[in-house]
Amino acid sequence: MFPTYDVIVVGAGHAGCEAAVAAANMGSKVLLATMNMQTIGQMSCNPAMGGVAKGQIVREIDALNGYSGQVTDASTVQFRMLNKSKGPAMWSPRAQNDRMLFAGKWRSMLEAHPNIDFWQEMISGIIVDGDICKGVMTGIGIEIKSKSVVLTNGTFLNGLIHIGEKQFGGGRAGERASTGITEQLIGLGFESGRMKTGTPPRIDGRSLDYTKMEVQPGDDNPQNFSFINDKKIEKQLPCHVTYTSVDVHDELRKGFDKSPMFNGRIRGLGPRYCPSIEDKIDRFAERDRHQLFVEPEGWDTCEIYVNGFSSSLPEDVQFKALKKVPGFEEMKMFRPGYAIEYDFFPPTQLKVNLETKLVHHLFFAGQINGTTGYEEAACQGLMAGLNAHLTINNEEPFVLKRSDAYIGVLVDDLVNKGTKEPYRMFTSRAEYRILIRQDNADLRLTPMIEKLGMQGLGDRVERVEKKKESMKEIERYIAQTSVTPDQVNGWLAQNNSSPLKQSVKMRTVISRPQVNMEELRKVMPSLDEFLSQFAPDHIDSAEVNLKYEGYLNKEREMVEKMNRLEELILKDDFNYNGIASLSIEAREKLHEIRPRTLGQASRISGVSPSDISVLLVHIGR
Repeated sequence: MFPTYDVIVVGAGHAGCEAAVAAANMGSKVLLATMNMQTIGQMSCNPAMGGVAKGQIVREIDALNGYSGQVTDASTVQFRMLNKSKGPAMWSPRAQNDRMLFAGKWRSMLEAHPNIDFWQEMISGIIVDGDICKGVMTGIGIEIKSKSVVLTNGTFLNGLIHIGEKQFGGGRAGERASTGITEQLIGLGFESGRMKTGTPPRIDGRSLDYTKMEVQPGDDNPQNFSFINDKKIEKQLPCHVTYTSVDVHDELRKGFDKSPMFNGRIRGLGPRYCPSIEDKIDRFAERDRHQLFVEPEGWDTCEIYVNGFSSSLPEDVQFKALKKVPGFEEMKMFRPGYAIEYDFFPPTQLKVNLETKLVHHLFFAGQINGTTGYEEAACQGLMAGLNAHLTINNEEPFVLKRSDAYIGVLVDDLVNKGTKEPYRMFTSRAEYRILIRQDNADLRLTPMIEKLGMQGLGDRVERVEKKKESMKEIERYIAQTSVTPDQVNGWLAQNNSSPLKQSVKMRTVISRPQVNMEELRKVMPSLDEFLSQFAPDHIDSAEVNLKYEGYLNKEREMVEKMNRLEELILKDDFNYNGIASLSIEAREKLHEIRPRTLGQASRISGVSPSDISVLLVHIGR
């Protein structure tokens, strides 16, 4: 009935979709297995992609020929570039999306791929021969053979939904949980744990009074996520902002005794940086109000997502509290918020290519690894799909360094440090964030994926080369062109920047913090005329290179120093327990994680610089 597939992907959420695409574009024959074909690519929680650090990840996925950026662009209802008041390392694109368009676009792109087949059924286990994964077992007992398997089960592994004192099995609202896989993996020697996440209630937007809320429009000049999308967003939907109050908090507290968060029924750890509304009230009791973002779910629906009001309190408590929020006085609820507990597997059990250490050709990606967020899941899926293909073809793994991408930071953090709470990406986690910005993801990563031999790149490579040439030409012009005091002194004074005393090269003026290229073009017609031949994003990237040249050079020096350690390979059978001069903790951690390089070893929690020095001696340095 079935052929033997190269890669079987279990789960069709953000991680599963990207895993299937990545393996298929590398040439593998892929089977994407899901419990429900109607929920492929579904946005289970908020209808948005990107945000702080997450937007950088989506751009990186796109640069690696993943589909999340294209799907996001096709379903965007509002675009905003966050943190524009800060430096470019912090600029983060975010899109509000039409939930149904998003999922529909994912499904149509997957179905259009000749290397992807589908199977709708719960997968209850994997087929293991010795220590090699060789397929999956379905819920009705069908064996489907493959050379590798990628598990992207999301919140479905023994998922348990909580609403007040009610609890019932489920992977998300209206869908049953997945059983069997956790128990089998534990039997194979894997360590598992429980985590928790939650979602807010959904509201009938027709019942809200938006005149009592603050309007939050999109950007005047919205951008795209995908580097190969030239079509600009022509219209946008507004979001709105409102606030809780003391009355809202008092109403919510009436249900605290029935909250599974506080009475011990939920044992899994929830996301620290996206707490429930009851958790916020409890932890920040001194605050009189909390911000709520009123976000539309799409163009053709009245459904509203109340971002900031995630809750597992009883539904009547949620309802009464929301009615006291400004603009929600006549509110009608579609469904209450809920919390969900699910199984995960500490990611220190993985190699750097996301293959499990215990079972060869078995890969984990997404929330099964303890992460939270669409973007974090999607990038893991892409890396797992790529590496599943490479592994079964006996090729070297594709591993991104921390200086290559936010994706590299995320994977490195997971496999070396693990996580005891849902892992979320932040710009602060990336030590080289000026080098790995959202605007240059294509320059960093597309050449890598081309070298890897990925198919379906279209004109990506040509676009990257054109961008490189444009940036060189712009930077050359700025470096060689002089600016006289009479051209800019009046404008500099208006911007609280000291006047020029003599003619200087334009790059000297551009490097000032008060100066930007867009404004300088207005007072220098010759500059405006020169730049008019280039794409706006090419100009922006060139300006960042010029303005932050010193910082960029400093980070490159740091990267070179770290790369010396990354080049020192540690053998899989290295006997750490035989080195008495290593600390006991270092021996335990190194033996457990089995780092691939000395650089990876240096980032393991509990391994000190002196331990690294000892290893240097033992590998002959």
